[in-house]
Amino acid sequence: MNGLAEVFNQHGEAMTAALWETGYMVAVSLAAAALIGLPLGMTVFLTQRGGLAENRAAWSIANLYINVVRSFPFLLLVVVLIPFTRAVMGTSFGTRAATLPLCFVAVAIYARLVEQIMREIPAGISRVARSLGASLPQVVLRIYLPEALSGLVYALTSAAISLLSYSTVLGVVGGGGIGDFAMRYGYQEYNDTLMLATVAIIIVIVLAMQGIGYRISDRLDHR
Repeated sequence: MNGLAEVFNQHGEAMTAALWETGYMVAVSLAAAALIGLPLGMTVFLTQRGGLAENRAAWSIANLYINVVRSFPFLLLVVVLIPFTRAVMGTSFGTRAATLPLCFVAVAIYARLVEQIMREIPAGISRVARSLGASLPQVVLRIYLPEALSGLVYALTSAAISLLSYSTVLGVVGGGGIGDFAMRYGYQEYNDTLMLATVAIIIVIVLAMQGIGYRISDRLDHR
């Protein structure tokens, strides 16, 4: 217990800063998932063969992006995107720069989850609405999204947990955050107590995120 107190006395300020950096990376990438991943997932679902807006070209492009990004080893993806990151952000180091490749992954992860959730909605509902004269935007906004809202929230929670895990890897390439903190002050200094404390904090954050996401999702589920 004394060792743990000593760890927080010595590194509490640095740990707090690292947690804020991780929070920033996860929040920004999660926003990208919601703003870009949701429409992308809807595009894959609607333009697939037999979909309400079947379009082979649009489906192929959107689906290819999701498959390529999700199959790429994350650390390798970060390295491959360094020229692009430098061009957009002006640098390839630091928390803000490291957030960009995380956004790419967030969009791909959530888009696939959105597609899977939409597939669970009975196709007959939308087709009846279309036969009654509802436009495609009306079907999406008034049928698909309200029907899938609970699942979409839970999927966003799962994506957030995955992104938290990915963000810890960014410390290896100078991205900052709790992963970088654990590497510099824990692993490199052979401080097992600090490493365990860091892991415990991450687990608590994950459990809190999962609990909050589940509660919100459960309240939105009207089945």
